[in-house]
Amino acid sequence: MKEFVISDAREETAVLVGLITQTQDERKTCEYLDELAFLAETAGAEVVKMFTQKLPIAHSVTYVGKGKLQEIKEYVSEHEIGMVIFDDELSAKQIRNIESELKVKILDRTSLILDIFAMRAQTANAKTQVELAQYKYMLPRLTRLWTHLERQGGGSGSARGGSVGLRGPGETQLEIDRRIILNRMALLKEQLAQIDRQKTTQRKNRGRMIRVALVGYTNVGKSTIMNLLSKSEVFAENKLFATLDTTVRKVIIDNLPFLLSDTVGFIRKLPTDLVDSFKSTLDEVREADLLLHVVDISHPGFEEQIEVVNKTLADIGSAGKPMIIVFNKIDAYTYIEKAADDLTPRTKANLTLQELMNTWMAKLADNCLFISAREKIHIEEFKRVVYERVKELHVQRFPYTDFLY
Repeated sequence: MKEFVISDAREETAVLVGLITQTQDERKTCEYLDELAFLAETAGAEVVKMFTQKLPIAHSVTYVGKGKLQEIKEYVSEHEIGMVIFDDELSAKQIRNIESELKVKILDRTSLILDIFAMRAQTANAKTQVELAQYKYMLPRLTRLWTHLERQGGGSGSARGGSVGLRGPGETQLEIDRRIILNRMALLKEQLAQIDRQKTTQRKNRGRMIRVALVGYTNVGKSTIMNLLSKSEVFAENKLFATLDTTVRKVIIDNLPFLLSDTVGFIRKLPTDLVDSFKSTLDEVREADLLLHVVDISHPGFEEQIEVVNKTLADIGSAGKPMIIVFNKIDAYTYIEKAADDLTPRTKANLTLQELMNTWMAKLADNCLFISAREKIHIEEFKRVVYERVKELHVQRFPYTDFLY
């Protein structure tokens, strides 16, 4: 039933396919495919080639044109490739047509992300959320997964070919499976509602402390910062979605305790219904008093990543919260130095870190910090700013507590 999921961690070979469209230029497409390759490696696949095609919009039947599909087919056949991964979400019709042509496993971006979620999920909460998200993805694609079961399971009489014990109005196996999945989804939603009530009770019992949440794009260093501030051992790895379960730790800076939570990273092109599946995990973000928005400044597309995170925060109703932008990985920042005789205009790629810090970021004042969590650069200043902001919120929220005295 879950044939679209890479269920084990063995190294499979894969090719990637992306489109250059009216809304997505070649540079952006290459960047998205690089991220898709990182996702594939995280899931346990080895990427051997990337294909791109320039089209106004994705082809409704085969995503790419017939000529490009034939080119991919020849390459896949010649090099014995095990799967083809597409950078956008595919419809059931597109998957069915592409599969019949290429004769290999077909994945899209969403199913690949779901597979990593399934691999990373540790707690009952995370596993339930991932299963619900997988069923939501699977439901409109049942016709592809069960094409051999589209015939009727019973008939209304022997004259019309009804089987013994199955005579009646008749119901396709597909409809039965759809009903089973809908019932399972309803059960999972009930379980998540129960978990949600437990989490709400836990949050009520945490006392009178300010809540701070680490948010940001996936793989920007949130868990490393969490480990640094809370002196705990939260799992941190240079892979996408290393953290799926929300971790909450009590942190004390000087004489001030507060709660710090490490949340799941966001990513481009993640459908909103999948975000809904992780509601209870994202409640830590919704109920936070202060957000630490962590950004990987060494990434060439960090400004777009900031936009993705801000849009996701708006989608879950957390857009107006107090926020500090923490630019992490300054030790990994690189730039291209222009030659003296190069008269072309300077771009963002030619700016030194200091010059970049003097652009729009300079206007953010104390709401903007530059650190390296791994190399522990500017950590004391980071702690001081966090302390001041938490103290300010604490005095407003709980004016009569004696934590500060």
